[in-house]
Amino acid sequence: MHAAPPPVATRLDVRGLTRRFGGAPVVDNLSLAVPAGQVTCLLGPSGCGKTTTLRMIAGVERPDSGTIRIDGRTVSDDRTFVPPEARSVGLMFQDFALFPHLTVAQNVAFGLRGDRAARAHRVAELLDRVNLAAFAAKHPHELSGGEQQRVALARALAPRPRVMLMDEPFSGLDNRLRDGIRDVTLEILKEEGTAVLLVTHEPDEALRMGDEIALMRGGRIVQQGSPYNIYNSPVDRAAAAFFSDVNVIRGVSRGALTDTPFGAFLTPGHADGAEVEIVIRPQHLKIDFDRAGRGPNPTPGDGTAARGLVLRARFRGRESLVEFDMQGDHSRLTALVPGVFLPKPGTPLWLMIRRDRCFVFPAARNGESGPAR
Repeated sequence: MHAAPPPVATRLDVRGLTRRFGGAPVVDNLSLAVPAGQVTCLLGPSGCGKTTTLRMIAGVERPDSGTIRIDGRTVSDDRTFVPPEARSVGLMFQDFALFPHLTVAQNVAFGLRGDRAARAHRVAELLDRVNLAAFAAKHPHELSGGEQQRVALARALAPRPRVMLMDEPFSGLDNRLRDGIRDVTLEILKEEGTAVLLVTHEPDEALRMGDEIALMRGGRIVQQGSPYNIYNSPVDRAAAAFFSDVNVIRGVSRGALTDTPFGAFLTPGHADGAEVEIVIRPQHLKIDFDRAGRGPNPTPGDGTAARGLVLRARFRGRESLVEFDMQGDHSRLTALVPGVFLPKPGTPLWLMIRRDRCFVFPAARNGESGPAR
């Protein structure tokens, strides 16, 4: 029998972290753990407390309560507050924060300790890994945005931090550069075994980079898990809508069933008379091209077809976006169709729903969505 692999050490452990401004909690009882070599993306809208969380972990903001441990060592609690320079934490920001009067090599060496030969060796090693060895004597203003980002990465990695904190580090790059720089960054961070906490408001970036996503809202983590689980098992309608556009079909649950234009949906766990929302992404709303006006027919797994009139259609490159006015209740639904499909406004079409891709939530009240059942 093969021995079980050793457990991965938890590099960053945050428990009950809270920060208030003017009496109102900006970060509210937040907890998360990031093991060595893992990238955890702290994802959420602007103003939800992501950057404040990062600042507290870095030591530039003092929490009101909670505990922060790095490699098992307490760096912040009710009695302890270790300054930023003693936490073994690396920082990367959107603006790169390079020193304009220092060369690339001097920027990377800044903050390194030890003898000159050891520092020079570490700088040369990192510049080679980020493919900037030939730029060592240049200054930041002589570099492109992508090259500056790689210098910032090398400088942050130079002291071998146990934890890397990254605050929207790629948002200043154009789309052509962004994917390549992100891939290089991930490769190096994983080779170093660094625990990474990456703040972003872009779902695509979190899905691409994260081993785990912590979805944040109103100062709290509302859902945490792998990108696959976060995307395919959202905790509420707002979580589903954060990753893509969604269609919402409203109804009333009676006897664990809810009637819709697409037939009855199973809605167990909801009381009789409870308002519910059936949520489906546009790519899972299917146009039934074979029906050709023959009327609704139940199809195994898809339920009943519903008729809609095309409101507008737009081509988006890889797919077409078609908006419908549903006959019967005049709800508005949107479908994504691969390739070019641009029916004229007023065209009647039959639609089907991928029932295995639907989410059922209690109806939103006061602008919020209830948890999944």
